[in-house]
Formats: sequence, structure tokens, C-alpha cells
Amino acid sequence: MPNQQIKATMKPLGDSALIVQLGEGMDPTIHEKVKNLSGLLTNQPFEGFIELVPAYNNITVYYDPYIVHTSQIGTSTAFVKVCNHINHIVKQVKINKKESPRIVSIPVCYGGELGPDLEDVAQYHNLTPQEVIQIHAEGECLVYMLGFAPGFPFMGGMDTRIATPRKETPRLFIPPGSVGIAGKQTGIYPLETPGGWQIIGRTPLDLFLPKISPPTLLQPGDKIKFVPISPSEYLEYKEMKQ
Repeated sequence: MPNQQIKATMKPLGDSALIVQLGEGMDPTIHEKVKNLSGLLTNQPFEGFIELVPAYNNITVYYDPYIVHTSQIGTSTAFVKVCNHINHIVKQVKINKKESPRIVSIPVCYGGELGPDLEDVAQYHNLTPQEVIQIHAEGECLVYMLGFAPGFPFMGGMDTRIATPRKETPRLFIPPGSVGIAGKQTGIYPLETPGGWQIIGRTPLDLFLPKISPPTLLQPGDKIKFVPISPSEYLEYKEMKQ
């Protein structure tokens, strides 16, 4: 299949940012567009560019409107000038489906004190806890974006048989490494934070690594394979890190 040219629509977000919309929903093809365009915009910034934030199907671009307006010839607004630059970059983006993603195995100890919501998720779907574990671990999930907390991966591709709504009352403290479900997404809490996801297990791995660059274990585009481990194996992993 030949490479595909992408299409983008843009809308302002206040007077110093805009959203580049590349599609709708949670889709691996749209994710590839987001990833590729983000890379090009980062490597070919315009004067006044501050940063960009990729999401499931769009990119938010932040800029200094004064610098943009004064650094480019013409009477157009800063928003229009940034749109023109992005439209130029969009023409350079083509999606190559042959690119192989990085596969990362994440060990998870499911249930018990480490996965206090596993029983609730199982009851919600009229499944056994072991069936929930098997379903969660049998496929591969795609990291679409990082957010909420440093290194928190939002992952799609989880089997919809265990898709479960967030908790009605969020917890004030969720331990780092907690693996949760929220709707059709699954994710891992890198730090102790409040949260409303259904916690079904915990990984002994550290996701936020501030002493290295990039400071996160996972990156958008990674494919994740969850590997069930026993409580004793979980403790062995924790001891190895010390």
C-alpha cells in the first residue's frame, strides 16, 4: 500500500494555541498521523513556537502570538500564520505502515491488595477474576499518549469485553505502578496520585525515570504486552531494583 498523505483541520484555542485535528476516535492509523506530524513540527518549528502536546487524535500547539506576528511578513493574525506553517508541514507527512513499533513487556501482579478492583470488574462483566486477567493479558495495547502524571500511558486496544467505567468516587491515593481500566482504555499510574480508574493489578516497574532522557519508560507508539506474575515474583522484581 502506498504512503498516505494526511489531512488536518485547525481551530484556535485561546489567543496563543491551536488544535490540529487529524481524525476522530481512538485509531492506530490516526495515532501514526499524530506521531509523524508531531515529529516534523518539533524538528521544523516556527518563530514563536513554544511546545506541542499530542493526544489521541489531535495535537495542541502553543505559541507566542507577538513573536509569531512580528517575525513573519504580512497582516494576517498569528493564528493564520501558524496555520500556514502547519499546512506546509502537513504536506511533508506520509504514513509508512511498515514501521515496526517497540514491544514492551510489563509484568503485572493481578488482584489482592495490588488489584483491589479486579473482583468488581469481573462481577461487572459476569466473568471470573481469572478470566479478566487472561483477557487483559492476552492481547497487545498501543500507547497513544502520555499525560495526567509524568509518564502515565494512555493505552488503547484493550479487549472491550473488560471495558469498565471509572469509579463513581475516585480514590485519594493510588500507588505507583497500579494498572487500571477506564472505559475502553487501560493505563498505569507512574506516581502516587488520586484517580478513578478501576485498579486490577500492579507492576513492579518504574514508569517515571527522572534521571534519564527521555524520563519515561514508555513512549507513544509502543506496543504493550502485559505479563501476569505471582505475588512472590512481584516482590523479587522489587528487590532486584534495590
